[in-house]
Amino acid sequence: MRVGILSYHFPPEPAFIPGGLAEELARRGHEVRVLTGFPDYPGGHVYPGWRQRWRHLTRSERLTVRRVPRYAGGDGSPAARLAGYLSFAASAALVGRRYLADVDVLYVFQLPATTFAAAGVLRLLGRAPTVLHVQDLWTGEATGAEDAEGRARPGRIAAAMGRVLREADAVAVTAPSMRGLVLAQGVSEERVHTVLNWTDERIFQPVRPGRAAQALVRRDARCVVMHAGTIGVRQGLETAVRAAAALDDRMDLVLVGSGGEERRVRGLAAELRADNVRFVERRSPVDMPELYAAADYQLVTLRDLPELRGTVPSKVQSALACAAPVVASAGGDTAALVERARAGLSCPPEDWAALADRFWLASTIPASARAEMGRRGRETYLREMSLGAGVDRIETLLGAVAAGQPPEQPSQKRS
Repeated sequence: MRVGILSYHFPPEPAFIPGGLAEELARRGHEVRVLTGFPDYPGGHVYPGWRQRWRHLTRSERLTVRRVPRYAGGDGSPAARLAGYLSFAASAALVGRRYLADVDVLYVFQLPATTFAAAGVLRLLGRAPTVLHVQDLWTGEATGAEDAEGRARPGRIAAAMGRVLREADAVAVTAPSMRGLVLAQGVSEERVHTVLNWTDERIFQPVRPGRAAQALVRRDARCVVMHAGTIGVRQGLETAVRAAAALDDRMDLVLVGSGGEERRVRGLAAELRADNVRFVERRSPVDMPELYAAADYQLVTLRDLPELRGTVPSKVQSALACAAPVVASAGGDTAALVERARAGLSCPPEDWAALADRFWLASTIPASARAEMGRRGRETYLREMSLGAGVDRIETLLGAVAAGQPPEQPSQKRS
């Protein structure tokens, strides 16, 4: 097939899903054309050594990547993010009509940032068969109060996303509960399919921690729970800080990363005099497996919001792939996945007392039992969330819609 891929982010950004998909489809013999922007995540500034221009094309044997300019404001404000979304939409629509004109099928890595671009490109391409891979669904329930995590003018984005969902020939969702949210947008059942995300398997795999990683993560023999990633509104890390502060004599909480809520979370830790809560600046993805291995557990937190119950954060896949046990302070599919895999502990979201209880229990579990949790988690990842398993499902969807056939649900195939 000639496969077009539309994605706001793409490697060298940490965009494991569209990057891995493009490479694997090309390896399997398909001609792949990617339309994306210039790398600027997470800082909002174009990477050193890159210069935005209109004629930027890279080719390998079966993979072509075309990059188009977009606004890179760098200040992280909702207005700057919206400007990035709209400028990418204009650039993608301008270039996409010719660049993607003769593809057999279009795959859209559907983040809110891609919504306007998807709408514009689909309109210009006419009825190009399309598979939408939805990573984050903004519903009509979203409000301006969430702007600190990029929810600039959410009503406009949510409405555009709903239209794109209804126009797609197939929609892949990253968690079972997200399927219900997509169906509520008016998409028919036979067009919605669950495809769990994968991670960059060249990076995220079990390793032994080096001395530098040990020194960064551990101070003594106490239990260490690490949160790696964005410190933002959706994560609700104040809950974790309060829980850790209640157990300052038996565990450490290490927060690796940054984000819009970092100042607030740091302030709460100082207010509670939580000396066992430590902050480590953002690290490159290639450093993370060693840091995972130096800690005892990886923490996944999500706020108690309806749209987050159908979300499985990418750090879950990364932790499971590294055989790291997980503590999940979340509802919906994230907690269900951890419990089903028997890969860690879970508790309801935004309940610091319940999370403190999980932290206490985690600190009592011996190393051999933690290793067994990690082993079960990695087995679940390889079976259900690996690159090969995910691309198999996406490739099947692409082939079906390109042929004008309704994709079968997995249960239909087994029967």
